[in-house]
Amino acid sequence: MEAAADEERPLLHLQPLLNQDVGSEYTSDGSVDINNQPALKHNTGNWRACYMILGVEFCECVAFFAIASNLVTYLTTVLHESKVAAARDVSAWVGACFLAPLIGAFLADTYLGRYWTMVVSLPVYTIGMLVLTVSASVPTSYYHGDVHHAVVVYLGLYLAGLGSAGIKPCASAFGADQFDSGDLTELEKKGSFFNWYYFLLNLGSLLSSTLLVWLQDNGWWGLSFAIPTVLMALGLAVFVGGSRVYRFRKLRASPFTSICQVLVAAIRKWHVQLPDDISSLYEPTSSSSAPESSHNIQHTNQFRFLDKAAAVLPPLDKTCTALPMCSWSFCTVTQVEELKILLRMLPNLRLPVLPPLDKTCTALPMCSWSLCTVTQVEELKILLRMLPVWASFVIFYSVAGQSASTFIEQGMVMDNHVGQFAIPPASLSIVNVFSVLIGVFIYESVLVPLVRRYTGKAKGFSQTQRLGIGFALSMLTMVYSAMLEMKRLAIAQASGLADQNVPVPVSILWQVPAYVMQGTAGVFTGIGMVEFFYDEAPYTMKSLCAAFSQLAVASAAYFNALVFSVVAVATKHGGAPGWIPDNLNEGHLDYFFWMMAALSLLNLAQFVHYSMRHREKTTS
Repeated sequence: MEAAADEERPLLHLQPLLNQDVGSEYTSDGSVDINNQPALKHNTGNWRACYMILGVEFCECVAFFAIASNLVTYLTTVLHESKVAAARDVSAWVGACFLAPLIGAFLADTYLGRYWTMVVSLPVYTIGMLVLTVSASVPTSYYHGDVHHAVVVYLGLYLAGLGSAGIKPCASAFGADQFDSGDLTELEKKGSFFNWYYFLLNLGSLLSSTLLVWLQDNGWWGLSFAIPTVLMALGLAVFVGGSRVYRFRKLRASPFTSICQVLVAAIRKWHVQLPDDISSLYEPTSSSSAPESSHNIQHTNQFRFLDKAAAVLPPLDKTCTALPMCSWSFCTVTQVEELKILLRMLPNLRLPVLPPLDKTCTALPMCSWSLCTVTQVEELKILLRMLPVWASFVIFYSVAGQSASTFIEQGMVMDNHVGQFAIPPASLSIVNVFSVLIGVFIYESVLVPLVRRYTGKAKGFSQTQRLGIGFALSMLTMVYSAMLEMKRLAIAQASGLADQNVPVPVSILWQVPAYVMQGTAGVFTGIGMVEFFYDEAPYTMKSLCAAFSQLAVASAAYFNALVFSVVAVATKHGGAPGWIPDNLNEGHLDYFFWMMAALSLLNLAQFVHYSMRHREKTTS
C-alpha cells in the first residue's frame, strides 16, 4: 500500500525552505557571483543576466538550424549521397549533437560549472562553423575527389556537434539559475524564461529556414555558413562580457559518482533487512537556515532495494558506533605499523610517533561507497521515475525529425510552384516555426486563461495533460502525412510518372497542415519537456537532467537512422525498390509514415498509462 501511495506523489519531494527572507539583499538559494561571494539580488541574476544567455542560445540555434534545415540537400546535391544515405547521415549527425550534451552535463555538474562549460564550448562550436564555411566556399575542383571534400565537411559538422555539448544542456539550466528559488516573485519569472527560451529557439530556426536556406538553394552555401559563424563569435564575446551579473551555483559531488555510490552500496548490503522506521536511514542533519538544507529530499517507498544504500549497519561492539569506515581515509594501527617496519629498513629515516587513536571511534570518516544519504538514494529514484516520460520523448522527436529528412524528400517530388514563385522544400519548415511562435502567444494569452476556468490550475493544463496533447498531435501529423503520400502516389500512377524521378502535380502546400500540427505539438510538448526536466531534477543534477532531454532528441535521431537502415534492407526483396528509393514515385513512403503513426499511438498509450499512475510535481 505504501508503494502504491508513492505513485501518487510528485517525482521530487523537497524539504520545505523554512527561512525565505525575500527582503534580504542576498539570494536565499546559496548562489554566488563571479567572485564566489554571496550574490546580491539587485546586482546579479534575474532578467538582466538572462538577456545575454538567451542571446547565446539564439546564436547557437541559428548555427544549428543553418546546418540541419537543409543538410540533406547539401549531402545529396554537393556530396552526391543517395537519399537513404543522406537521411541516415543527417539523423546520425543530429543524434551526435544531442548525445554530446551528456559530456557537457558531466563537466558542468562535476568540474567546471555551467558558465565555464559554455565558455569552453563556444569557441569549439565557432571553429566547427568556420571549417564548414571554408569547405563550402572553396571550389570543389580544389579537392581531390568527393572523399576529401566529405572529410572536411564532416570534420566541421562534428566539431560543431562537439561544441554543442556544453551549450545545449547548460543554457536553459544556467538561465533558470538566475532566478532565486527562495523568492516567490523570481520563481514566477522563471516560467516566462522557459517560454522565451523556446520562442528564441524557434526564432533562430525561422531565420535559418528562410534567409539562410534561400542562400543555400541559390548556391551560396559558404555565405549561409559564414553568417552564423560571425554570430557565434559575437555571442561568445557578449556572454563573457556579462560575467559580473551572473549568479552561479556551487558545485557539489559528481551526480554520476553519486549514482554509482548508491548502486554499489545497495548491492554490498543486499542481505541487510530494511528497518521499519525510515527515520533510521542515514541523512546528516544540518541547520535549517543553511541553503543546503532545503535541497534534502524526503524518503519515498518506491524502489525499496535502493534504500539499503542508506541503511546504517548495527555497531560491531558497544564502544564503536561509527558509520562504515573508508579504508582510504582511515587505517588500523597494524596497517600503519606494517608500513613503518618497511620504512625502518631504509637508513637515516626518522618517523614521527603516531598519535593514539580515539577509542570511542566517534569521528571516523564515512565511506560513501558503503553508506549513502537518503537524498542520494532519492535522486536516483527520481531518475528512474523519469524513464517512462523520457521514452515518450524519444518517439515524439523521432516524428519531429522527419521534417529534416522525409518531409523534405517528399516535397522534392511535389509541385513547389505557387504562381511565379518556387518554394524550396526545406523552407516549408518556417510554417512549423510560425506555428510555434503564434502558438506560444495563443497558448499563454487565450488557451491557458480559458482552461484555467475549468481546471482551476494556475497553468491551465497539468504537466501530464500538456505533454499528452502534444503526443496526440504528433501522431496525427504522421497520419496526415501518410494520407498525403497515398494521394501523391495515386496521382503519380495515374499520370504515368511512377517510373520517373520527377515532381508530381500535387502542390507542396498540402504539406503545410503537417508542419502546423508538428509546430503545435511542439508548443505543448517541446516547452513542457524543458520545464519538466528542470523542475523535476534534483538540485545537483540540473545540467544532467537537461542533458537527458537532449539525449531523448539524440536517441530519436539514432532511432531514425536505425529505422532508415532497416527499412532500406527489409523492403528491398524480390527486386522491389523498397519503401524509400531514390525515386519516391515508385516507392512507398506512405508505409513508413503509417509505421511511425502506429509507434506514436503506442507511445501515447504508454504515456497515458504512466500519467494515470503518477501525479505531477506540485510547486511550492
